[in-house]
Amino acid sequence: MADDGSGSDISIPSFLMFKQDADKLKAEMRNNKPIQLEMEWSIPSPDDRVEYDFFTIPRNRVAIDFLMKFREAAKLLDKRAYFTPHMYIYDGERSGCRSEDGANICYNLCTNFGRYCAMDPDNNLDRGISGADIVAESLRRICIWKHYGEDDGIGIVWWDYLQEFMSRCDNEEYFSNEECVQDAFKHAKVDGKAIDQCMKDSGGLTQDKKNQYFDNEITQAEQTGVVIIPAAFVNGAAIRGALSFDNVFGSICAGYLSGTEPVVCAQCASCPDVFDCAANGGHCAAAFGTSSAAANAVSQKTFAGSLFLVCAVFGGMGMAVYSWQRRRMKDEVRDLVAQYMPLEDGDDKGTSLVGGENEFQMS
Repeated sequence: MADDGSGSDISIPSFLMFKQDADKLKAEMRNNKPIQLEMEWSIPSPDDRVEYDFFTIPRNRVAIDFLMKFREAAKLLDKRAYFTPHMYIYDGERSGCRSEDGANICYNLCTNFGRYCAMDPDNNLDRGISGADIVAESLRRICIWKHYGEDDGIGIVWWDYLQEFMSRCDNEEYFSNEECVQDAFKHAKVDGKAIDQCMKDSGGLTQDKKNQYFDNEITQAEQTGVVIIPAAFVNGAAIRGALSFDNVFGSICAGYLSGTEPVVCAQCASCPDVFDCAANGGHCAAAFGTSSAAANAVSQKTFAGSLFLVCAVFGGMGMAVYSWQRRRMKDEVRDLVAQYMPLEDGDDKGTSLVGGENEFQMS
């Protein structure tokens, strides 16, 4: 767009809109009313099934809450949505962690002789969880998905393993502890031997050779345009805003062709607590609570009768107090008048008013 000479006051970033819309906003501003605008990209909705992807790594604190909660939504969406988890792995060769003679020069951040790396989660190379530990757990999760989620796109066992691992092993002491990993396998009903074999067959972690699963993950991240993690995509479109259960679930429901949304989307769309609705199988507990409150509410007739009774009682009390105060005031006035009344002629000694105005007589 060429500048016709009137663009000197336009800076970047700027937002262009139609004049008829801008005039309405300017009118509100002139009336000193607050204005809030939102720029939103719509989610592509080509058919009756949604594909959504999630890029993260183990120990990513921002993603933990989402990963612990979204299992129920994945289960409810069933085969109407296909989920693909991705592990974000750094290419060690591009990052300069593999020397020309094939040696790992990034200490314990990488595996496969410097080919695949991850950041140290606690920023301490000498203790705690290392980048190589993150890479190893990433490969484990990829293999679990290959065995238990790739076919149906739901992967309930994969979600179960994540919850078991994060509740049992996600700390410095047990993160890379083989016994803790096996315990998580057991509770999530994962075939540990099959997963170990999968990790070896893909290229492993210790030998000087490539790992096909990690190469695929690096390529996927590059093609998708992931630059920050965690990141979620619905039908290939990046989800903007906070990575929350409500945000991701709402984006998935918006990704269906109009009229083909799953029942759970309609059931939970207007629920104040979307996660609670999904956890309850699509039943909005908040809505039921409102209905229950309405059922126990006081009827209008009862309320009106109670209000009238209260007003009558307080009105009666007010009249009684008013009458008592009037009687008391009359008595006080009568006493005062009696004290200043003229004394009759008689035997009483003292000063009295017997004459005209201002005329006094001493007796």
